[in-house]
Amino acid sequence: MFDKILIANRGEIALRVLRACKELGIATVAIHSTADADAMHVRLADESVCIGPPPSKDSYLNVPALLAACEITGADAVHPGYGFLSENARFAEILADHNLHFIGPKAEHIRLMGDKIEAKKTAKRLGIPVVPGSDGAVGPDDDAMAIAQAIGFPVLVKAAAGGGGRGMKVAHTADDLALAISTAGNEAKAAFGDASVYLEKYLQKPRHIEIQILGDGRGGAIHLGERDCSLQRRHQKVWEESPSPVISAEARARIGGICAKAMQDMQYLGVGTIEFLYEDGEFYFIEMNTRIQVEHPVTEMITGIDLVLEQIRIAAGGDLPVTQDEITLNGHAIECRVNAENPVTFRPSPGKIARYHPPGGLGIRIDSAVFQGYTIPPYYDSLVGKLIVHGKTRGECLMRLRRALDEMVVDGVETTLPLFRALVREPSIIDGDYHIHWLEQYLASGVPQG
Repeated sequence: MFDKILIANRGEIALRVLRACKELGIATVAIHSTADADAMHVRLADESVCIGPPPSKDSYLNVPALLAACEITGADAVHPGYGFLSENARFAEILADHNLHFIGPKAEHIRLMGDKIEAKKTAKRLGIPVVPGSDGAVGPDDDAMAIAQAIGFPVLVKAAAGGGGRGMKVAHTADDLALAISTAGNEAKAAFGDASVYLEKYLQKPRHIEIQILGDGRGGAIHLGERDCSLQRRHQKVWEESPSPVISAEARARIGGICAKAMQDMQYLGVGTIEFLYEDGEFYFIEMNTRIQVEHPVTEMITGIDLVLEQIRIAAGGDLPVTQDEITLNGHAIECRVNAENPVTFRPSPGKIARYHPPGGLGIRIDSAVFQGYTIPPYYDSLVGKLIVHGKTRGECLMRLRRALDEMVVDGVETTLPLFRALVREPSIIDGDYHIHWLEQYLASGVPQG
């Protein structure tokens, strides 16, 4: 096991990693920018090191400063959390060059799955169903038109690198294709330094379903069921739940088995998430995230498996915690990402939290690093916290979620709590009858304030 882990992140995920380390008896090092000097994970860590000013490029993305912090404190491993350097293959290699352990997948797998075109080719080779589309990058030429016509309009133009909805455009007709490719390419170049784009069939009303996997790096891998992340705004997840209201036990076993077998063949190490669009009973691979996901708590709540703890333990050479046959899904869990944003415009609302009261009671979990008097800085994401609720059934889970949302108090900044209070009372949400475009259509129609 590791002796000391440097947590190369901030906010709630840094605190989440710190808690897992404490349960494993591992010493912790918190790194922070000057804006995060008073952060909760900094207060609770065994040691802390300031690595730079607020801009991420000068602090949380500052690899030399991170290496120096490891050297100063004697840390022998680095946990990257999510975001920042968590899917940076070169960072993993640099750590290895300095005899430091990267708590995450092998660099080759991060690099492979970070390129959306290569990831799709790899998924296809491993037997994972993929969305019909181009085999590689395309440009605004006759070949692109031929591919699009073979797939059938509408088609989705997607950046080969990056994610988060940037570099994605829909071409509804042949007349739209050239502009969509050009616009998506320009966005991708600006955001990721790579203008390469590819084509996929644009599905009309799909669900976003992702499979959580865990691999030991030696040919062992299991899946822990699915999460439904279909409630999204601009391709950013807002609400996640597990199990999905529309996935049968047979479909879960089928796609989960395919994913676990693929990860066994890859000899994948650690946690990872294979993401699909799901429509008319069919799964279509879209990407793989080679890190812990923001929404991992819903899987933890229904499986009883601490994903972050197991991620650390397996990175240190441990075995998988259970066999596939030993995994059972108990009840239902929903996560709401409560952000410091206007609930209608989603404009960020940084500032000081004047009053803070998290909800409680059976089946209620809050993953948050904020506290009363904490100032949400304007430099990073606006997450206040994740409200996770568990119940024996989806109906009970929704009932508890309504209660928890009504109890939760965050004053001093605007938050998305009113949106969730409205959503949890919507008939379509109660019935589980929604898709990846549902939330944006709902927002466009005018949001009742809960």
